[in-house]
Amino acid sequence: MASLPAADFERLAPALTLVDLPLKQVLLEAEEPIEIAHFLETGMASYLAYLESGEAVEVGIVGSEGMVGLPIVLGVDSGSFGAIVQQAGTALRINPPALKQAFGESEALRNLLMRYMQALHSQVSQTALCNSYHTLEERLSRWLLMTQDRAGGDQFSMTHEFMALMLGVRRAGVTITAGTLKRAGLIHYANGEVTVLDRAGLEQAACECYANVERQFKQLLG
Repeated sequence: MASLPAADFERLAPALTLVDLPLKQVLLEAEEPIEIAHFLETGMASYLAYLESGEAVEVGIVGSEGMVGLPIVLGVDSGSFGAIVQQAGTALRINPPALKQAFGESEALRNLLMRYMQALHSQVSQTALCNSYHTLEERLSRWLLMTQDRAGGDQFSMTHEFMALMLGVRRAGVTITAGTLKRAGLIHYANGEVTVLDRAGLEQAACECYANVERQFKQLLG
C-alpha cells in the first residue's frame, strides 16, 4: 500500500481498518467464502494447500509487499488456498465490496494488485519446483531468507514444528537440517528463536529458487 499514490490511498483510507495479526490467526479458509481482505503492514502470513486428510503445506508467503484475499478482485468469492499468520504483525483490513469498488476506480491500485498477482504466481510455481527437486537444506535456507526479508530483522520466532509444517516434512528432518546450518555458523537457534548470523552464507546454501523469486518481485513491485 505504501507504493500507492497519495491521492489513491486517501480515497481508499476510509474503508481501511488497522488491526493486529496474532501468531497463527487464520486469515483465509480454503474453499470458504472470503469475508475480509488484509493488506499486511508488518509480520508475515503463509498460504497453505490442504489434502483431504487435513494435512497442509506452505505454497507461498506474503509480507508487507502483498495482501491476503486476492480472489476478491477477480470476482471470485473463495480461494483454493488457506492463509495463516506466521509472524505476528499488523494489517489494513478491508471488506470485499469496498475492495472491489476501489479496484474498479483506481488504476494505480489495479495495476499494483495485478503485478502482485503475477509475482505471487511466480513464487507459488517456484515453490512447487523447489519442493520437487531441491534438498531440505537448500529449501530450509531459502525459507529462512524469505522469512528474514519479511520479519524486519535478523531475529524471528519459529519452532521446529512450524518449520516442518511449512516445508511439508517431518520435524526430525528440520531438526537435523537446522543443526547443520547452526554448526556452519549460518544461524543460531534456541528456545524457538532463529537468528540469521551469516546471510551471505545462507544465500549460498539456498537453491537458485530464492534469487529467482526475489528477482521477479523486484521487477514487478520495485
